[in-house]
Amino acid sequence: MRIIDYFKDDRQEHWLGQIAQYEWRAARFLAQLLAEGSFHSTLGQGTLYLLVDGEKLVSFLTLAERDCIDEPAWTPWIGCVHTSPEYRGRRCAGKLIDHAVCMAGQHGAEQVYICTDHMGLYEKYGFSYLENRVSVYGEDSRVYVRRCPA
Repeated sequence: MRIIDYFKDDRQEHWLGQIAQYEWRAARFLAQLLAEGSFHSTLGQGTLYLLVDGEKLVSFLTLAERDCIDEPAWTPWIGCVHTSPEYRGRRCAGKLIDHAVCMAGQHGAEQVYICTDHMGLYEKYGFSYLENRVSVYGEDSRVYVRRCPA
């Protein structure tokens, strides 16, 4: 398995096709942003990391300036974290999260944020609960933070 940056890969249509197949609301939203070319205008500076196994998309996440919590002082955000059902339980998302956190640190970030409705999931990936906030969609979300390596 290897991690690739969607925007630096020459097979974007291939990967977009796999993201678009998921029924999960955030995956559909992400696929729409990619298809319309509005990823950066919506989420700001950032990228989409993919964990792939040959031709198969295993897991993906965004690392971007913005996400669903409107708090300009909090950036960057990890979002749209998803792992294909057949790969779950193998800490694939954890590999991508660790990669994204390291990349954020290399670009000067002291910490990264994630918003979710999950409890007990992101703590195992080194995140600490910060507080609850209402998302831009009007939903109650838990905000977590993780320090980046120096």
